[in-house]
Amino acid sequence: MAAEATEAQTIEPISVGCCIAGGGPAGIMLGYLLARAGIDVLVLEKHADFLRDFRGDTIHPSTLEIMHELGLLDAFLKLPHSKVETIGAEIGKTTIPFADLSHLPTHCRFVAFIPQWDFLQFIAAEGARLPSFALRMEAEAGDLIEADGRIVGLRAKTPQGVLVVRADLVVGADGRHSTVRTKAGLEVRDLSVPMDVLWLRLPKHGDDPPQSLGHVDRGRIFVMLDRGDYWQCAFVIAKGQSDVIHGAGLEAFRRSIGEIVPYTRERLGALASWDDVKLLTVTVDRLPRWYRPGLLCIGDAAHAMSPIGGVGINLAIQDAVAAANLLAGPLKRGRVEEDDLRYVQRRRELPTRLTQAMQLIIQNRIISRVLAGSAPITAPPLGLRLFAWFPLLRRIPARVIGMGFRPEHVRIGPG
Repeated sequence: MAAEATEAQTIEPISVGCCIAGGGPAGIMLGYLLARAGIDVLVLEKHADFLRDFRGDTIHPSTLEIMHELGLLDAFLKLPHSKVETIGAEIGKTTIPFADLSHLPTHCRFVAFIPQWDFLQFIAAEGARLPSFALRMEAEAGDLIEADGRIVGLRAKTPQGVLVVRADLVVGADGRHSTVRTKAGLEVRDLSVPMDVLWLRLPKHGDDPPQSLGHVDRGRIFVMLDRGDYWQCAFVIAKGQSDVIHGAGLEAFRRSIGEIVPYTRERLGALASWDDVKLLTVTVDRLPRWYRPGLLCIGDAAHAMSPIGGVGINLAIQDAVAAANLLAGPLKRGRVEEDDLRYVQRRRELPTRLTQAMQLIIQNRIISRVLAGSAPITAPPLGLRLFAWFPLLRRIPARVIGMGFRPEHVRIGPG
């Protein structure tokens, strides 16, 4: 798996304690935590900036608690954001609240909706204050460098040429289409899902009703996320149906949205062409083994999550905190053993499996049935109506969504 590039093609060879491929939530947070502990870290991000649409924007109480533990919460919440304490959905004509976050044992009992690029820029700016933190944009991880059966670095493409990075540990945090895990030859186990998502924007008006997140009726599921001056919307479709929807025409697509959320009808002209509608192919997968000697995958590179519950970004950050807690010591000693990496997977594998199992149950037993129907919903299913009748029940999904199955806490202090 060693690269074919020669040293003559390289620029500025670098040696660090940890090289992280991917400047998403897992990579940026891990880089910040390790640098805060005094470990030299280089984060490589293949894009020139963080400004990309359709990334997870939901910062859950578990992540906000980590920000509190790092002393960053007050500054972070000064960024423009909206808060949601109760998560619900409009099922037919009935609004069902099914998660009440106000009772969680955390400092923030709400989900903060903040564009992911603002979150990443905030952590990157905090990292830039640390002498051990380096972030290199427009640096795309490529071939791994291997010696004596161990990954000892990687090569990255940059506008200036090929950058060689030697590291005690290489971390793949480069998302669900991870180059690092492919180059490492790690097996990916795909878990089939019945849906895809069409993403789009709609203008927001001052008299719009408060967001209830989901609208479910007539065989359709439409989700609206408040981005301040516009709605970020997700139209859930059956897996592989994008071409069928395109074939029916844009006007039919607009009409479908207007039928399920009537107050949006007068603004659907904002969808001027199919260029305004982007397909997100939903994938749920995980690696049976997250590591090789000298290399670890975390976040979506280790386990791609469904958008259900908006938990992906928060699970990735939990991975980063666990990895930092367990690996800061070995990295300070200059040698990360295979057992150290195994402990990270062992720590995070159970919550990953439980979360994915929950998502698959919802997808297969609820979403797929909704998408297979076409008639108006006259009344929500009994199981959902129970959440309206018995408020105490709302604490259960609130705990799962807001905190996850094994919330992590920062155990390492500044180095």
